[in-house]
This record gives sequence, structure tokens and C-alpha cells, in this order.
Amino acid sequence: MSKIKTLYSWLPLAAASLIIAVFTHYYISLFVPPGSSTVPVVIEFEPGISFNRIATVLKEKGIIRDLNAFTLLARLRGSTKKAQAGEYEFNVSMLPVRVLEKIEKGLVIKHPVTIPEGYNAREIADLLEKEGLTKKELFIAKVSDKVFLSSIGIFSPSAEGFLFPDTYQFSKGMTEEAMIKNMVSRFMEVFTYELESRGLEMGMSVNDVVTLASVVEKETGEASERPHIARVFLNRIKMGIPLQSDPTVIYGIKDFNGNLTKKDLLTETPYNTYRKRGLPVGPIANPGIDSIKAVLYPEDGDYLYFVSKNNGTHHFSKTLSEHNRAVYQYQVAGKKGRK
Repeated sequence: MSKIKTLYSWLPLAAASLIIAVFTHYYISLFVPPGSSTVPVVIEFEPGISFNRIATVLKEKGIIRDLNAFTLLARLRGSTKKAQAGEYEFNVSMLPVRVLEKIEKGLVIKHPVTIPEGYNAREIADLLEKEGLTKKELFIAKVSDKVFLSSIGIFSPSAEGFLFPDTYQFSKGMTEEAMIKNMVSRFMEVFTYELESRGLEMGMSVNDVVTLASVVEKETGEASERPHIARVFLNRIKMGIPLQSDPTVIYGIKDFNGNLTKKDLLTETPYNTYRKRGLPVGPIANPGIDSIKAVLYPEDGDYLYFVSKNNGTHHFSKTLSEHNRAVYQYQVAGKKGRK
């Protein structure tokens, strides 16, 4: 009997010890970080990943101490249903609650991506693929998805021309739709009501303005020349003279090899402005604001021609005879002098 009493007298102590041990374990697991290092540990969670797998990966990487304690905390917070996929940066000095907050809020790593002025959709797709943000085929497919485009206010066959050149903060796991929306939204911010109204005054739709601006963008890298280039093309359109722009021809050639031939100039495509009058069927690149404004506020003048001086600038002419002399000076005689 005395042995039974002795056993029962130890039970409260044992239970208390167990409770203390469990409490201590959970306290350490949840309120003492695994380490003190702030060295970044980058982890990417794929879309559709389960929370159990997220917790397991965090344990394997040393970001959390105890799987069960972390999962319990997540359930109490409702984090298991809020966790978002993406690429995250953690370190072993973070408390579990901070780790959960990051995943709940989707505080993923942002990658700055600069889209240069004059890049076309394929060049943008290549850039994004090199950054590891998408597959170029998926991006190109979405750029020409008419249902998607209409949902974001683009009623053209492609988003070409409306992917505004700028620096963006994109994250891995971000959809192609989201990236395109960001670029188009930026275009709509920049292309103000005043600019649209100015285009209408000139008899040009938004698509017309962007299309011509894309040609201007590709014709010169010298900002001061853009209003002059725009004036040449506007004069030609008014007089019914083909634009005869090489960049438009190149855009219409599939897998262009870098060598523009006479055959290319004679080949009929919707973008060949040697064969068709007026604007090409759509933009050939994504112009910056300077090229857009050059179209809307062009330089005054009767210029109809321009030729490269082979130094990044152009000579502008009002007559064909003057143009021919300039071609000889800069393209024929100039090349002979450089040999």
C-alpha cells in the first residue's frame, strides 16, 4: 500500500516535469531562432506546393528547428491556407512567426528587369527567359492571346507596341499575364489623355501613333533626330509615298539573318513599307515616350528623305535629287574613303 502511495505521490511531479519539458521544447522551437547568421538562404516554392512540403523544405534548409512546432503555429495562425508560392529569401536568425509572415504575404524576391526602348516582344521574351522569369514561347503566346488582351484593354492582334520600356520588379513564379499587365499598365500611365487627344487631332488612333513611334524608334538612336524622322514619315503618309523603312521590312521577315537583301524589299508582307503605302499593319517594337512625343509633336519642315551619315545621325533632304547626292556622299563616296 505504501508503494502505491509513493507512486501516486510522484505522478504530479512527473506530469509537471513533462509539461515543463514540452513547454520548453515548443518555446525554444518557436521563440529561439535556429542560429545567428544573417546569410541569405534562397528557397523557391513551386505553384501548387503543399504546406507540409513547404515546412519540410524549411526544416531541411535549417530555417526552422522543429517541423511539428512550426506546423502547429501555422495552423493556429491559419497560415496553411495563406501560404504563397514563389522565391523567398530567409536566414537562420529568423523566428518562425517571421518566416510565416513572409510566406503569408507573398514577400518574394523581386528581380529588377529593364526593358530597353525599341525592344520588340521577342527580344523582351528572350530577356525575361535569360532572367529565369518565364519561357519565351509562353510569353510570346500570351502577347498575342486576343481574349487576354481584350481583358486588359488592348484590342489589337498583339501587345506589341504597348509593352512599355521601363524598369520593372518581377518575381519568379509570376505569370506571363501579370508581367504583361504591368508593362501595359505602365504604357497607359505614360500615354495620357492629352497625348491621345493630340493624336486624334492629327487623325491618328492610339495604335497609329504607337505604330509610327515604333518605326521612328527603330530608325534612329539619336533622340534629337526623332522629331525630324517623324516629320519625314508623316509627310510621306500625307503625300501617299511609301515609308520605305528597312526596320519594318526586317520585322516582317521570320528568322531574319541580319542581311537585308533586294529580294526582301520586294517580298510582300504586312510590314513591308516598300510594297505598301501608309503604316505597317501594327507596331514593330515598343517605343519610349520620346518617340511617341516625336510623332505627336514632330519638327516642322518639308523633308521627305533621310540617309545615314554612318555616325549615328542622318542627313535630311526635301527633294529626291538632294537625297541622291547625300546617298552618294555618305554611302558611296564615304564607303570608298573608309576602305
